[in-house]
Amino acid sequence: MQRSHIDAVVDAPDVIIAIMGATGSGKTTFANMASGDNLAVGRDLESCTSVVQMCKPFGLDGRRMVLVDTPGFDDTRTSDTDVLAMIAAFLTTTYEEGKLLAGVIYMHRISDIRMGGLSVRNFRLLRRLCGEKTLKNLAIVTNMWGEVSPSVGEAREAELASRENFFKPALDKGATLLRHTHTFDSAANILRHFICSKPLPLQIQDEMVDQCMDLPETAAGVELHSELQALVRKHEQEIRTLRAEMNEALRLKENELRDELRTEIHQLQGESSRFRRDAQEMASKYELEKNRLESQIRESADAARREQAKLTSEYGGMLSEFEKKMQEGAPAWEVVELRMKILTLEKQMADMRPDNGGCTIC
Repeated sequence: MQRSHIDAVVDAPDVIIAIMGATGSGKTTFANMASGDNLAVGRDLESCTSVVQMCKPFGLDGRRMVLVDTPGFDDTRTSDTDVLAMIAAFLTTTYEEGKLLAGVIYMHRISDIRMGGLSVRNFRLLRRLCGEKTLKNLAIVTNMWGEVSPSVGEAREAELASRENFFKPALDKGATLLRHTHTFDSAANILRHFICSKPLPLQIQDEMVDQCMDLPETAAGVELHSELQALVRKHEQEIRTLRAEMNEALRLKENELRDELRTEIHQLQGESSRFRRDAQEMASKYELEKNRLESQIRESADAARREQAKLTSEYGGMLSEFEKKMQEGAPAWEVVELRMKILTLEKQMADMRPDNGGCTIC
C-alpha cells in the first residue's frame, strides 16, 4: 500500500487531524511516516516541535489528508502557557477560516512503565481542549510496542483502558484506543478511522470563537492557570521551610549549609516569579501568536494568488500552442506530450482553488 500526493478528491474537504501528546511520544515520527514529510524529530525526550506545524497534504483512499503536529505541554524549550497559546491560536484561526478537525490523535508510549502524574495531567489538559462532545473524534494511540514484550504491552494497555484516572472515562464517552506498530500501514489504518468521522468544533474553539471567551477563561486556560497557582503556593511553602532551616543554620554558624539554602531559595523564587508571569501573560501570548498566524495566512493567500495568476497565464499559452500544433498537423507524440503538460497544469490549478477545502496555514 502506498501513500499518494495526487489522488485527493478536489471537491471534498481536507481531513485535518491534530496530533498531540507528551514530548518524546512519537508525534512527529508518526506524522512523517504517514505523510512522507520530513519534519524535524527530537532525540530522546528533547523536543524539536516548539511550534504548531503542518505536514505536506497527501492523499489516502481518495481524500486529501493534513496532519498537524503540536508541541507537548511538557515541551523542553517552551512554557506550558506558550504551548497552550500556540495551540489555541492555531485552532481558533483555522476555525474562523471554516476549517474543522476531523479528529485528534493523542500519542502515548506503551513503553512507559507507568502513567505518571505528568502524563495524567497532559491528558487532562487535552480533555479540556477537546471537551466532552468531541471525544468520539479522539483516538488514543499507543506506540513504541517494539520496546516491550507483547504480554507486558497488553497488560499496560488493559490497565490504561480500565483505570478511572487514566483513559477509561474518555473511552466510555466515545474515544478509541488504537495501536501504532511503527509501519506505514499501521499509520494509514489509524488515519482511516477519521476519514468518515463528522468534523466537530473542539471545546476551546467554541469557547473562544462562538462564546468570545479570553484564553484564561476557557476550560483549558482555567486548568493551566490553577496548576500554575498551585505550583506557586507549593514553592512559597518550600521557601518558608528553607528560610527556617537557613535561620537555624545561621544560628549554628553553618555557613556552607546556609549558602546552599540561600541558593535553593533564590531558584524557587525565580521559578515562582516565572509561574506568576506565565499565568498573567497567557492572553497576551495568545494574541501575539494569533496575529502571527493571521499574517501568515495573508502572506500565503497573496502568494497563492500570484501563483494562480502565473499558472493561468502559462495554461492559456499552452492551450494556444496546443491548438496551433493541432492545426499544423504536428507529430502525435508532440501533441500528446503537450497535452500531458496541460493536464498537469489543470491539476495544479485545481489543487489551488479556494473552494477545495485546503488549509491556508502550512
